[in-house]
Amino acid sequence: MAKLGTTAPEWFDQAVAASYEDRTVNIEGCDIHYMLWGDAGKPGLLLVHGGGAHANWWSFLAPFFTDHYQVAALDLSGCGDSGRREDYSAELFSAELMGVCKDAGFEARPIIVGHSFGGFVTLNTGVMFGEQLKGIVLVDSPVRPPDYNWQRSASRAPIRTKKIYPTFEEAVERFRLMPPQECANDYVLEHIGRHSLVEGDGGWSWKFDDQLFRKFRFGDMSEALASLECRVGVIYGDRSALFTQEVADYMFEVLDSSVPFIAIPEADHHLFLDQPLAFVSALRTLLAEWRHSRPHRGV
Repeated sequence: MAKLGTTAPEWFDQAVAASYEDRTVNIEGCDIHYMLWGDAGKPGLLLVHGGGAHANWWSFLAPFFTDHYQVAALDLSGCGDSGRREDYSAELFSAELMGVCKDAGFEARPIIVGHSFGGFVTLNTGVMFGEQLKGIVLVDSPVRPPDYNWQRSASRAPIRTKKIYPTFEEAVERFRLMPPQECANDYVLEHIGRHSLVEGDGGWSWKFDDQLFRKFRFGDMSEALASLECRVGVIYGDRSALFTQEVADYMFEVLDSSVPFIAIPEADHHLFLDQPLAFVSALRTLLAEWRHSRPHRGV
């Protein structure tokens, strides 16, 4: 974990100091928390975190997009400061994304950007509500071929059983990325770690519901990818252990040549933690192209 108090660059401090609104909306019986940056009336951009993560994974990136967009980042149910559910489903998660877009006042068709597990939620939302979206961006969300020979080891489980730590500082020091990877930007890890904790009986623990993935399973993502009709872009880390060349080739074949595939150099699965400014540049370029071109697929 990062050394506490690591000095952050000026751009990072300015981004996390940018003003935003904390909001909560009840969706299908669960309170969903989200953060909102930028001016009302601009096109909407929704950012969706990965498994066990939360909205603050995006808080040092969202202000980079407010010149052209009003930007929201939500806590999915079972994560961050949102409520918990007895049962989770792809349909409920997609309802949360669309509900936040509506509550934020995104009147025109918004764009949704999802990382990892959040990318699968975003993909499902694109399948269910594609006609209401301008497009989706999948960020290191590997959709594997149906016959892909892949086994997840227990050490790479998306969410582990939570532990309780006696002090806040000890808990922050124990923050780790899942799946495991190195990240040289200690200031990013410390920022995320500090927003990942909640105090309870006996000490401090992580905010996520560690039963989420025992109650939830996605369906066939390859089938969902093939049925997607809205505009789509793909950004991935060129060192990602999950987004292999085989996976990239398969997704490119299922989609078509109009879909941009952007690899971020020197980046693993958590690519916008490894190379945050390169990720910002890639996403801003993709969004700028979408603002000024006509889609070849979808509407």
